[in-house]
Amino acid sequence: MKILIVDDESLALARLHRLLTSLGHNNIIQATNAHEALELAAQQPFDLAFLDISMAGMDGIELGYTLRYSHPDMGIIYQTAYDHHALSAFDIGAVDYLLKPYTLEQLERSLERVNAKNVPKELRLITKAGDIHYLLRPEDIYYVKADLSEVIIRSIEGFSYYPKKISEVEIMLEAHGFLRVHRSYLVNLNRIKEMETIDQSRICFVFEGIKERVESSKDGAKHFRHLFKN
Repeated sequence: MKILIVDDESLALARLHRLLTSLGHNNIIQATNAHEALELAAQQPFDLAFLDISMAGMDGIELGYTLRYSHPDMGIIYQTAYDHHALSAFDIGAVDYLLKPYTLEQLERSLERVNAKNVPKELRLITKAGDIHYLLRPEDIYYVKADLSEVIIRSIEGFSYYPKKISEVEIMLEAHGFLRVHRSYLVNLNRIKEMETIDQSRICFVFEGIKERVESSKDGAKHFRHLFKN
């Protein structure tokens, strides 16, 4: 397991490094601020990040949101001397929240939670619209539109961005009733209200609860009809 530890106090960094090493973890990289942590995370993948909350500049909560947006599979454990940030930490999807000074046993239990987290569970996507983040279930999504190296997701919350290509999102959502009907569109079949034929070859999908419509390509319409032919 590759671990990133972030703290602006050198003694806290050294102590956490020592505790993790004593538990058999040796692939550990340290950062003393959020900017340094983001640079490291952009250069290499990490399985887990320990984040201090009270840091100068970008604090650990904002850092957690940023890491979760760009690295959704990374586990996050917060460590802090204060307990009033717990709600924000778990809203981000943190695995655990350690109050300093924590014991070796408490740290070990947190690491066990990380292993438990890797068991398959319900899919959640953390998307971003400006400074706002959303935690979306597949059933919250109407359709997905390709946008360069990201996608735009139309959900019950409105429009937001998710940092993966549409081909990657297609694989993630296929088991949840989503179908690729155009090179740039995935639609949630469970959210479709009605369909209209266009030019005798394409399909316009109308969704329940929103005004936007999605038009298929000719190949997308052909694929849709093949799947649902009598």
